[in-house]
Amino acid sequence: MAGIVYDARRIKAYEALQALCKLAGEEEDWGNALWCELLADGGLMQEMVYYLEHHCLDGSYRFEGYTLIDLFIWQMDLYNLIADSGKNTASCNKERMVLKAFYTMTKMKKDPAHYKRLLSDRFGMDKF
Repeated sequence: MAGIVYDARRIKAYEALQALCKLAGEEEDWGNALWCELLADGGLMQEMVYYLEHHCLDGSYRFEGYTLIDLFIWQMDLYNLIADSGKNTASCNKERMVLKAFYTMTKMKKDPAHYKRLLSDRFGMDKF
């Protein structure tokens, strides 16, 4: 086995992501789909590893001027609107909102115009 270098960081990141998905109530298949998207984008992967290590978003990854922090806030706003709570209550699963922010970023990279339009709309009840 000379010449083979084993790097367990991605395996550990995958296991941590799956544990986070379970905590957030997401299915393993959903986590696998997100993982595949992360593998295809080194910057997003780096941001995910940062989140897994520090439990906060770094915010250095940008696409079309938006960071994952922007998308997290947008996810929280959507949750508050759907839950009709006006603010994020204790029942709001913040881990799920973070994962959805990552997922939204992967979708945004595939269809920037659509997501930029969604994100440029006003937040909260002002949307209606």
